[in-house]
Amino acid sequence: YPTGRRTVARRAREDQMKRFCRAQAIQRRLEEIEVTFRELEQQGTKLEKLLRAENKSPADLQTQWTNQLLYLVQKKNNLMSEESDLMIAVQELKLEEQQSQLDQKLRSYMNKEGTLKTLEESQAEQETLKQLVEVVNKRNVLIQLQEQKRLSEL
Repeated sequence: YPTGRRTVARRAREDQMKRFCRAQAIQRRLEEIEVTFRELEQQGTKLEKLLRAENKSPADLQTQWTNQLLYLVQKKNNLMSEESDLMIAVQELKLEEQQSQLDQKLRSYMNKEGTLKTLEESQAEQETLKQLVEVVNKRNVLIQLQEQKRLSEL
């Protein structure tokens, strides 16, 4: 048992570190997206001013500006979609962490023999199991949401 428990604890720490690294990567990407949003906003503002102010410009130049503006809008929409996916991933990471903690707590209750458990410990075990099921259901909802989003984009 001690070796098995150490292995479980080591795997839990490794999983926690993986989640932490993924969370950091997501945070960095969200910050990059925010910077890109600002840049796109500035470029879009310049193009809008050019389109409104230069009515005397040749039609082909106005068409070029309009196409550039539409391209910026499309790029911004793609970034918004990516940001939405990342926010869902953040929620999923939080739920994974919660599930891991509840799983460890439940294992500690289950490792104790039934005859040695107090009434409070048995109730706490049941409550932990109930919370674990709720977290798993929330993760399932997030996965379904991602799948629906992916299908609607296709």
